[in-house]
Amino acid sequence: MIRSMTGFGAAEAALARERVLRVEIRTVNHRHLSTAFRLPGGWERLDGVVAARVRAALKRGRVSVSARCGDGEKDGTAPLRLDEEQVARAVELLRRACASLGIDDRLDAGDVARLPGAWRTGAGAGEPPAADELAACVDRALGRVVEMRTAEGMRLADALRGSLESIAGAVDRIERRAPERLRRQRDRLREQVRELADGVEADPDRLAREIAHLAAKWDVAEEIVRLRSHAELFLATLDSDGERPAGKRLEFVAQEMNREANTIGSKANDAAVAEAVVGIKEELERVREQAENVE
Repeated sequence: MIRSMTGFGAAEAALARERVLRVEIRTVNHRHLSTAFRLPGGWERLDGVVAARVRAALKRGRVSVSARCGDGEKDGTAPLRLDEEQVARAVELLRRACASLGIDDRLDAGDVARLPGAWRTGAGAGEPPAADELAACVDRALGRVVEMRTAEGMRLADALRGSLESIAGAVDRIERRAPERLRRQRDRLREQVRELADGVEADPDRLAREIAHLAAKWDVAEEIVRLRSHAELFLATLDSDGERPAGKRLEFVAQEMNREANTIGSKANDAAVAEAVVGIKEELERVREQAENVE
């Protein structure tokens, strides 16, 4: 079963010291696998952990991963707290400076509140989590992304099958129309030759050869066979196991189907066939747009 490239997933994990790790992953269309990580400062060593988990779960799409670590953000709020260690270090440095400069070292609550880095919120990065903790949280978020992409892929597959059914119906109409079109063109050619000859008997063998040549030129049987073969391959790809990306193959097969439809249209010389070809190309444009979102 195919999967879409559009998805979202989020997961949380409880860490030591009542901290909560939250990971959010968003994916959209892209021809290849493209990743962008938004991790807090000091977490650079964990980029490789996230990248490895993403590559293991997803094959195509633009993937954005964001992570943060705070103090129990269960309701989405960011509780405010005083970073006592930071304040203690700042106060000690201030007192040393005051002693060195010979100035008053008295500090009140207002002075402490204004110290740089004194206040922290639950959304702050703090100490990065362990690599295995982050990997486990990323895996859970990716699992939800895959679930969403799979569900969307099922809807895409239904839409694509509907388009292929419409194309198959148009091909059937062309196939039924083709013999009648050739007979009509043959009779018209004979009538034109009769009029141009103005009573002079035309060489029947020569006329037969010309008619056979035009019949071969206008014949679309091979194009119909190839178009149906491409359609079967397209449907088989839709029903594949989903282990390998199918989007690029679907796009290529749709391109080949469009090529055969163009050839049939160029040979049409018939309003009904031309109308059916237009219908096929309209459906193939829908197929192309849908296939661009398939992983």
